[in-house]
Amino acid sequence: MALSRFTTLVCSATLLLAGTAVQAAGNAQEVRSQYQQDRAACAQVPEASRAACIREAGAAAQAARTGQLTSPGENTYQRNATARCEVFKTDEDRRLCEERVRNQPVSGSVSGGGVLREATTTITLPAQR
Repeated sequence: MALSRFTTLVCSATLLLAGTAVQAAGNAQEVRSQYQQDRAACAQVPEASRAACIREAGAAAQAARTGQLTSPGENTYQRNATARCEVFKTDEDRRLCEERVRNQPVSGSVSGGGVLREATTTITLPAQR
């Protein structure tokens, strides 16, 4: 009975490791391919910055191999954007900031110098007597 459990455990562990090895081999190929693309892109960089570009490509490949290179998802960007609204002191200002971040039209680009968000707030003034 104990031998049967041990055999089952060993077989399960072997299958798990084999699956991980196949996944790691596929990941290693992706990392190698990305590194080659990054190195090729370094050829377009001015000579003075090329060595740094190649070092960065190598560092990114190393980080990807160890699982430290991640790409933040849309959820992370949204959380960061709304966190910037915490600087406002009143609840109303904070709410308006969050609305701008979530729902308002956007123009511009990061490469163009920044992303602009436009918001229109209508305020009704009380009638004067």
